[in-house]
Amino acid sequence: MYVFVCQTTSLVLLLRYSKTVNSEKYLSSTAVVTAEFLKGIVCIFLVWLENDRSINRVILVINEEIYNKPHDTMRLARLSGLYAIQNNLLFIALSYLNTATYQVTYQSKILTTALFSVFILNKKIEKRQWFSLFMLAIGVALVTWPTSDESNKRLTAQNQATWLQQMMGFCAVLVSAVTSGFAGVYFEQILKTGPTSVWVRNIQLAIFGTIFGLLIVFCFDYKAIMDKGFFQGYTTIVWIVIFLQAIGGLIIAIVIKYADSIIKGFATSLSILLSSVISFFVLHDFTPILFFYIGTMCVLTATFLYGWKRKPKVTSSVNDQPCI
Repeated sequence: MYVFVCQTTSLVLLLRYSKTVNSEKYLSSTAVVTAEFLKGIVCIFLVWLENDRSINRVILVINEEIYNKPHDTMRLARLSGLYAIQNNLLFIALSYLNTATYQVTYQSKILTTALFSVFILNKKIEKRQWFSLFMLAIGVALVTWPTSDESNKRLTAQNQATWLQQMMGFCAVLVSAVTSGFAGVYFEQILKTGPTSVWVRNIQLAIFGTIFGLLIVFCFDYKAIMDKGFFQGYTTIVWIVIFLQAIGGLIIAIVIKYADSIIKGFATSLSILLSSVISFFVLHDFTPILFFYIGTMCVLTATFLYGWKRKPKVTSSVNDQPCI
């Protein structure tokens, strides 16, 4: 759990730092491609460990699971396209929003994940969970609600650009939450339809994620790359962000496999709190207001409530009672 908290908190804080404080400007689209490529290398290494450190077995597994199963591979290709869009939106959102606001707003993916689970996986949502989703929506709305001062400043030309950038950040987060919800449910459906290792699935995602990422690079940043190169503006901070982005999906997979949703809820809540504190005291780009406090409490409560499960009552029988 603590690894997940550190990875999530460090990623959003360092990404925000790299896009706002760092003097060197880099292309977000190239960072996404590099992260996908690095994720593929890490997963190949993990498959190598699973197969007794035999390169021949790794080649055999990849050939069997990827090349000889074109239908499954194409399903992962569609999923990779969604992840490529989602990862690029992550960089856009943190370019315009502080880490605390981003972290809380991005929890709306719980709502989209639940809705897609109902429609795609035919899951049943309990009344408690529906109430937590309603509370989550209220909390996100309160966090994104502007103050009266901001509302008055919108009409001035000086602050209009800043307001538009914040709206772009919020839109990027909401679209990312939708793609995250659908992609998460779709990936869960794929994982449950066969015995293929999660690392092999991530290799498939990395391959097509790199391809889709390169298409985005070619469409939006081709001229900039021709002028200054693919790795322009890359610093140590940027490379750390790329590494954290690459291992993020793998850490989540481990958390889901070996823990439960309650542990993940605890980790998410701790990450939000840490991000808020560091954003306020270190980055100085965040001044909390009353709406933010109330909204954050709603989101944290909703996160716990949605993942909380009642323990079944243990009924004692006659044979279980001690002899007198």
